[in-house]
Amino acid sequence: MLEGRVDAWVETLPEAAVSLSASQQPAEQTFEREFERQLADCSALAYRVALGVLHSPADAEEVAQEAFVRAYRHFPRLREPDRFRAWLVRVTWRLAIDRQRSAARRDRRELAVKANEYPPLTVEEAALGREFQSRLEQALDSLPEKLRRVVILAAIEGYGMSETAALLELPQGTVRSRLHRARKLLAEKLR
Repeated sequence: MLEGRVDAWVETLPEAAVSLSASQQPAEQTFEREFERQLADCSALAYRVALGVLHSPADAEEVAQEAFVRAYRHFPRLREPDRFRAWLVRVTWRLAIDRQRSAARRDRRELAVKANEYPPLTVEEAALGREFQSRLEQALDSLPEKLRRVVILAAIEGYGMSETAALLELPQGTVRSRLHRARKLLAEKLR
């Protein structure tokens, strides 16, 4: 059944070429006839090779069609036209392997993305998260102003020690000691 579709597609290749240029030269007509003859001998071969690699009729049909298109494009430059059958098998094999590798890479990427996804939060986890957020805000509010500023800039906003020191116009050592003290107090309040 699929071979019939491939054969039908192969039969339309010469018609498509003729419609592209109405006035063909004799050399082009010879090329067309020779290509038709070669393809008629091995029209289902490309499909069978691709199916052997891919084990999927739909993928094999696509690869076979791509092999036929490449064969049509490169046939005039083929050094040994009598070795067309072997050349077509090699091209089809390579295209099928490329498709198989591409599918494997896509599957690995999708699995990696799924592995990095976190499952949705349950109602209990969401409630605990909101409760912790509330407790953290209360603990931050209870810190002395000079410690709270350092924590907000360095730990929450993500500024580095030198940037925090410059913003607060303090030495870096003072920023480090205040941050250490603020973290210690927050840990005690969140227990």
